[in-house]
Amino acid sequence: MSGKIDARLKELGLTLPDPPPAQANYVPWRKTGNQVWIAGQGPIEDGEVKYIGRLGENLTLEDGQASARIVCMNILGHLRNAVDGDLDRVVQCVKLGGFVNCTPDFQETPTVINGASDLLVEIFGEAGKHARFAVGAPTLPFGISVEIDAVFEVA
Repeated sequence: MSGKIDARLKELGLTLPDPPPAQANYVPWRKTGNQVWIAGQGPIEDGEVKYIGRLGENLTLEDGQASARIVCMNILGHLRNAVDGDLDRVVQCVKLGGFVNCTPDFQETPTVINGASDLLVEIFGEAGKHARFAVGAPTLPFGISVEIDAVFEVA
């Protein structure tokens, strides 16, 4: 490990995963100009899908936040690959798009996606703050609880 962001990850006790491969006919990330677009990621940890289900039905708010945190770790794993291992090249997180698999009456989608947003700010500080959306969905691929995509500006 080297660099400011790697040191911050170590300080937080975090190890970025080898991110999961694409689950269909798409690439997990695409760099264009000074931006990296990360495709929607799910809560896959150590090759296993975590937090399958719906918020407001069989999953709690805390489950949703934990799921979003795992998703964010996968996003960062792909981002690391996109910047050739040097996360110090990240200028800022531009946007997150968050989908929460939930019941029609579940109204805490922003709080769920905070699981990812808070982690980005913990790691990158001011550069981790971003625009975003957080919406509920009646279902997500493979029954996952949360899916998030991201856009980063890089040097």
